[in-house]
Amino acid sequence: MGRVDGNRFEGRVSIVTGAGQGIGEGYALALAREGASVVVADINDENAAKVAAAIEAEGGSALAVHVDVSDPESCIAMATATVERFGRIDHLVNNAAIYHSMEINGLLRIDLDYYRKFMDVNMNGAIYATRAVWREMRKQQGAAIVNQSSTAAWMASGFYGVAKAALNSITINLAAEMASLGIRVNAIAPGPTNTEATHLISGGEENFGVLLGDVMLKRPGTPEDMANMLLFLLSDESSWITGQIFAVDGGQSKRI
Repeated sequence: MGRVDGNRFEGRVSIVTGAGQGIGEGYALALAREGASVVVADINDENAAKVAAAIEAEGGSALAVHVDVSDPESCIAMATATVERFGRIDHLVNNAAIYHSMEINGLLRIDLDYYRKFMDVNMNGAIYATRAVWREMRKQQGAAIVNQSSTAAWMASGFYGVAKAALNSITINLAAEMASLGIRVNAIAPGPTNTEATHLISGGEENFGVLLGDVMLKRPGTPEDMANMLLFLLSDESSWITGQIFAVDGGQSKRI
């Protein structure tokens, strides 16, 4: 038997989109270590397979599934594969996004075809995935969804920030719409996090350090920091919390 950290989610099934690397990979591993069967859903099949294999090597249960969250039919196929393999869906983590290879440009100059595709993944993808799974999720007591936002939602950060601000609103609206179904919906807004993608987007180690200028705790976040919040929000410990966006950012964002 491999590593097992706990059994908070024993018998439950969690889908994590964009789980092939970075924070999404951390989410998938953390859920598996708490006993969940994890669907590692990603557009990169090789990365998804590696993460699923890592979970199984630790004694967990995982299924790698190809998904393009900008395609509603692909999201439906993801949900179908999950139910065929595990028989249920308890959790959805809408983490998939164009980020690692994101183009850096402003709203006035960004190519509009790229902008539309970006928004279909980073904003609409959460809606498409949720629409694909809610009928199965409503059958389960304690069903919950967590969307991946960003502190960029509260900053002048171009179309990336626009997408995350929209995702915050989507979170609130889905929470209101799904409350009667017994499904809670919340979001995590990471601050500067120590991942390959964030180092790449920031332009290297020196520029990454600049991102920490407004962080009170003066260290980057880690995937583990985000996973700790995720586990709480998906668990029964947060059963009276919905429609909220939680900044996990070391004190970067200041909101009153």
